[in-house]
Amino acid sequence: MPDVSKKINAMRHAGALLAQTFDSVSEAISEGMSAFSLDQHIREFIETNGAIPGFLNYQGYQYSSCISKNEEIVHGIPHPDKIFFDGDIVSVDIGIKYNGYYVDAARTFLIGDVSDELRHLTEVTQAAFFHCLVGIKAGSRLGDISNGIQSYVESNGLTVVKDLYSHGIGSNLHEDPLIPNYGKKGVGIKLYDGMTMAIEPMVNLGVAGIHTLDDKWTIVTEDRKWSAHYENTILIKDDGVEILTIH
Repeated sequence: MPDVSKKINAMRHAGALLAQTFDSVSEAISEGMSAFSLDQHIREFIETNGAIPGFLNYQGYQYSSCISKNEEIVHGIPHPDKIFFDGDIVSVDIGIKYNGYYVDAARTFLIGDVSDELRHLTEVTQAAFFHCLVGIKAGSRLGDISNGIQSYVESNGLTVVKDLYSHGIGSNLHEDPLIPNYGKKGVGIKLYDGMTMAIEPMVNLGVAGIHTLDDKWTIVTEDRKWSAHYENTILIKDDGVEILTIH
């Protein structure tokens, strides 16, 4: 089917570029830097490479990335006065649009000398993503992914955010299905070959509850304990999963 082929080719290209964008972010991000200057760097990198920042002007959003620090879970605004300090953790969430299709991914970066507790938080969040995809292929159930995230996170003494979701992605940045980051194996819709999703564990040190700030974007932990975020766009195949946004 040519449409499916066009979608997958475009998303593979965009995913490779997003992986390169994160390489560039990893080199650029540093103590004393502002979130605004990092966002400008991200926009320039994407546009220079022939693609469109997927978040820019999305529902009125003014920036090319969401940059969330410490107790901010997601959707942090990259203001000029948001500075990265020694000991911070910084989640950088980026979307790219190419040939009419989107990919979406996030990484949490450690700034300077980070505590063992925060290192554990970020490592578990990333590992939960990979753990939840073990054995997943066309014919698996949505709940298999959800349960894989929850079981791994909770077995490592941390808390899954339950009011924010992973999601489908393709010709739109956010598509059905909504994918809880918690749940039971063997339930939910059947996954099919060619299905594309953005899977994003969001993990807290404290309670699962969330709070949206007055800016209507930034979502923080209810108890203001710190949070980490890791995300990739994936393609479901008959024989497994292809992760589009890593090298």
